[in-house]
Amino acid sequence: MLRKKTKTRVIEKTRIHKTDTGSAEVQISLLNKRIEELSEHLKTNKKDFSSRRGLLQMIIKRKRLTNWLKTNYPKRYQKLVKLVG
Repeated sequence: MLRKKTKTRVIEKTRIHKTDTGSAEVQISLLNKRIEELSEHLKTNKKDFSSRRGLLQMIIKRKRLTNWLKTNYPKRYQKLVKLVG
């Protein structure tokens, strides 16, 4: 689970406007951070299969959101790719 400080830092970095907390860019960035943290957890806990399932679900959701963003808003997608990597 992301800490509050980490979550606000990620939101501030990718938000579109001042009160933006749910745009596709923010959701993708938060999923990216959660995936990174869960991947680290799974390196030490190799038999945690329920967490692995959750990780795969997050990866699928991130891919779906990025594909949606790429088809509907290509400029915003390019900006996000440059920002997140």
